[in-house]
Amino acid sequence: MLVTFGAGSAAAHGAVSDPPSRHYGCYHHWTSGASQQMAVEDPMCYQGWQADASAMYNWNGLFREGVAGNHQGAIPDGQLCSGGLAHNGRYAAFDKPGNWRTTDRPSRFTLNLHDQSLHGADYIRVYATKQGFDPRIQALKWSDLELVGQTGRIPTGPRTPVEIDASGRTGHHVLFTVWQASHLDQSYYACSDVNFTDGGTNPTTTTPTTTTTGNPSVGCSATLRVVSQWSGGFQAEVRVTADATPASGWTVSWTFTNGERINHAWSATVTTDGSTITARNAAYNGTVGAGTAATFGFIGFGVASPPALTCTADQP
Repeated sequence: MLVTFGAGSAAAHGAVSDPPSRHYGCYHHWTSGASQQMAVEDPMCYQGWQADASAMYNWNGLFREGVAGNHQGAIPDGQLCSGGLAHNGRYAAFDKPGNWRTTDRPSRFTLNLHDQSLHGADYIRVYATKQGFDPRIQALKWSDLELVGQTGRIPTGPRTPVEIDASGRTGHHVLFTVWQASHLDQSYYACSDVNFTDGGTNPTTTTPTTTTTGNPSVGCSATLRVVSQWSGGFQAEVRVTADATPASGWTVSWTFTNGERINHAWSATVTTDGSTITARNAAYNGTVGAGTAATFGFIGFGVASPPALTCTADQP
């Protein structure tokens, strides 16, 4: 059951769920509230619960209204994680430096936003702290951040992926997400603590293959990159690039040769016929300008063995 407190609360909005934002994580890791176990194992969430428990019960309500895109003007340095002390400072505890619980990720991965109310997004922007920033002792400032992922206008769903490239970073960093919801001028903010585990290296990509439709000047190429891999599974990203002529839609296909299977995909409609995979553009990323690209991703079972890809583009 979701409990809300105070004026301006709503039954449901959303938050960054993976890697969990501080307010989302403190509630979902500790649904029973403050305890001595929490005080020992997760002291930063413990101080958050003590400061204002309603911040956790309202994990989906960290937003400001009427910002009109001027996020830096609306939120002072040192108050980014609370959305500039949104809702009378309800989320102030999340601005405090300390040993926040981290989630292990490679430097290139997919962030997921839980859009609980299906608000949609005018855009989502994700920033990462620069190498050398220490979240344990430094309060977050705008000058500490670099843009590492963004989307345009998208009809977000219950889980909305954003592709992140935070190459060159290792260790504990903060990801700061700005989600501009589409239904109103509501700007949602989130700080997620990540431990980058790959030393900032870039995974290798497959060699792109290209095919065209009936018009030889209308085509596309596709590359597949294994973002991360673990025992029994992997995450991959596919980048679709239009050739000399814009594409109004695209289809990428390949055949797995090592028994891999797809568990979950985003930003494309994926169908499977035995070991043959076909991915077609989503409604919002089918139009690709000449020389520009769209991406989609998936989680797979098995050991990744990057296949040869075939890409076909629809004529505008």
